[in-house]
Amino acid sequence: MEKLLYTGKVKQMWSTNDPEVLRVVYTDQATAGNGEKKDNFKDKAELNNQISTLIFQYLEKNGVPTHFIKKISDKEELVKKCEMFPLEVVTRNIAAGHFSSRYGLDEGMRFAIPVEELFFKSDELDDPILNSSDAVALNVATKSEQEQMWSLSRQVNQLLINLFDEAGMDLVDFKLEFGKLHNGQIVLADEFSPDNCRLWDKKTKSHMDKDVYRRDIGDLTAVYKKVLARIEEVLEED
Repeated sequence: MEKLLYTGKVKQMWSTNDPEVLRVVYTDQATAGNGEKKDNFKDKAELNNQISTLIFQYLEKNGVPTHFIKKISDKEELVKKCEMFPLEVVTRNIAAGHFSSRYGLDEGMRFAIPVEELFFKSDELDDPILNSSDAVALNVATKSEQEQMWSLSRQVNQLLINLFDEAGMDLVDFKLEFGKLHNGQIVLADEFSPDNCRLWDKKTKSHMDKDVYRRDIGDLTAVYKKVLARIEEVLEED
């Protein structure tokens, strides 16, 4: 019998008849400020599921190992069971968001080399930033495990810069999460959608991500639909 294992801000994780496979259920909820702000948006679950499915399939096709197995309904997918690292692995190509406010920078400065940051995944502690040595000391991830995650994150960054560029968008920054399969392999996990990245239209610089909700500057569902349509168009051409 399937059992609810975890309820997050925007997804649920369920067990299946296979102990190494989990069922992910997306919800229509959007959150900001570590859950302090939350609202439901019709069709958000379907949009996130479809966008993340396309991105994970694209990454798998290009050699990035992930936990993704397949989409099984508008709101559901099957994934490989992972032991998750309590880390948010963040890559920044352009200054925006907290990075800009932290250092007093105007948004939009493009970095010569992407900025790489680790955050300890903890709502109670407000996801504090940590360095490699911190992660080792806290027994969160070894140096070797961190190196593997950063190697995959750099691969993801280059692949998605190219994909979103073709779709008329700049990949400003993004957050990845990683897990370890039962055989010890480290794989990309969680999801990839406008919930966990920043995308700007290349021509207008308008926001095409969750910032439209965070900052009350647009219609989240309409924006996510545009992102999906652009990705579909590029991948159909390939």
